[in-house]
Amino acid sequence: MNIRTVGIIGAGTMGNGIAQACAVSGIDVIMVDISDAAIGKGLAAVAGSLDRLLKKEKISEADKAAALARIKTSTRYDDFKTAQLVIEAATENYELKLKILKQADALLAPEVIIASNTSSISVTKLAAATSRADRFLGMHFFNPVPMMALVEIIRGLQTSDATHDAVKALSEKLGKSPITVKNAPGFVVNRILVPMINEAFFVLAEGLATPEDIDAGMKLGCNQPIGPLALADMIGLDVCLAVMDVYLTEFGDCKYRPCPLLKELVAAGRLGRKTGQGVYSY
Repeated sequence: MNIRTVGIIGAGTMGNGIAQACAVSGIDVIMVDISDAAIGKGLAAVAGSLDRLLKKEKISEADKAAALARIKTSTRYDDFKTAQLVIEAATENYELKLKILKQADALLAPEVIIASNTSSISVTKLAAATSRADRFLGMHFFNPVPMMALVEIIRGLQTSDATHDAVKALSEKLGKSPITVKNAPGFVVNRILVPMINEAFFVLAEGLATPEDIDAGMKLGCNQPIGPLALADMIGLDVCLAVMDVYLTEFGDCKYRPCPLLKELVAAGRLGRKTGQGVYSY
């Protein structure tokens, strides 16, 4: 299948980032969210990101204009009628994703592929809730989408070879480097990454070092470009907690117990960069 138009459900951080990556690569986009305000915020984020690339002379004014022209917006799933692939990029919440996917599945033509940008939820389980389990998979982008090269392509138990190959080809067209992953909680990268972040919160809670020194230690000692606590703030502490909760439930192993300090910060509404305060203040 030649994917020429991509539908995106959600205009938030991941959704608008995926939209930008597609549009810059010559793929037409239909970005849908529940309100005009959410869509406007998403488009503004894309325009701002393109402006930064323009200032760095990575793109031209014409490139920016062409990319923005490729992004159409709507509040209705009916407008996905020209898409060959629809990517769900909603909040990491199983019930919400299930509701969205069932609504989209009922309206899309049978041949359309559906992908979820989930970072931890079972792709096999999500696929089973649709009428096209063979044309369903995980397409996990990493934040910030325009900058990060990796896409995890997660095959559910039912995913066909043709579906996998079509999405892999699209990922490469977007300039990404896809890896193919079997379905399991957290897949590959987050299975390793989020427990590491959780452990950094335990280290912080035990008073072993300051946040700055914990992050400096991991940057200088492990050659990481950003420390785990600063990364948690970038990802969103609520997202980190949700992922750990999935691991604890799915694996039933106490090593995935979320750090109480992480839970406390989320309860206080200190979710990271998006709220202006997490481990650090912004």
